[in-house]
Amino acid sequence: MEPETALILCRLIRNLSAMFLWGAFAYLTVLVPQALRFDIGQRLRTARLSAIILAIVSTFLALPFQTGAIGQGWSDAVDLSTIRDVLLETSVGNAWFIQAIAATLLTPALVLPAGKAGAVTMVASGLLLISLAFSGHATMQDGWIGLAHRFNDMVHVLSGGAWIGALIPVLLVLGLLRQPGYHQSAQLALMRFSTAGHIAVALVILSGVINTILTLGHVPTDFSSPYQALLALKIILVILLTALAIVNRYVFVPRMRTRNVNSIQAIWYGTLMEIVLGFAVLGLVAWFGMLEPV
Repeated sequence: MEPETALILCRLIRNLSAMFLWGAFAYLTVLVPQALRFDIGQRLRTARLSAIILAIVSTFLALPFQTGAIGQGWSDAVDLSTIRDVLLETSVGNAWFIQAIAATLLTPALVLPAGKAGAVTMVASGLLLISLAFSGHATMQDGWIGLAHRFNDMVHVLSGGAWIGALIPVLLVLGLLRQPGYHQSAQLALMRFSTAGHIAVALVILSGVINTILTLGHVPTDFSSPYQALLALKIILVILLTALAIVNRYVFVPRMRTRNVNSIQAIWYGTLMEIVLGFAVLGLVAWFGMLEPV
């Protein structure tokens, strides 16, 4: 495996972990009723701790992998003086330093009691996602355009994470709908997600269009370009994601109010498919984010 491939995998693990932590625990902290919050949080405890560790480790491994990708391969990736030069003398190193600080802020959530860990996880993972805007294609532009591009990147990753990351606890909430003691709270949590989801999806689409304009300047139609081909595939997957979300919300959710078992199952499988497509989108982003936008 070359350092470039290792870096793509590292970026994917970091992005998946951070988006899950942000989306899931923003949803639990802000939108899920108190009666459900602790129960769902406990069910996600192992996933939360694992994602925190993966986010921290993948963030710190990114620097030597990036060094190897820039330099002469694995020999530079393990050379401390070369790593130091990349850290101190390149924009990549400066961006990594910001991301490393943000990832480190997740550490307290490993040991805090359950009642406080969720909010800390939400804030720290949100900051980690924001820090990603200090690297990537947005850094290619200066001045007000560059600042606007970075801000748009922040909106894109936060809204995307809020959407995709929240889907995992949504699956758990759906499983509680048929339990009499949880039904009312679960239904309220799902309706709140639906309302917030409209905003998140709209922001993902709008910020994605703006990103394409700022980075590429036109619709990706030259499929001989790896960057444009992967970007076009991402756009197709996002369209499918949006279509699934619309069907869930406007076809099956109204039927759910009558406790229709088939509708609840349809929403569950639709949500699971959204998660799979969301992970595929993040894989594409981790890949084409390493390519020249031509």
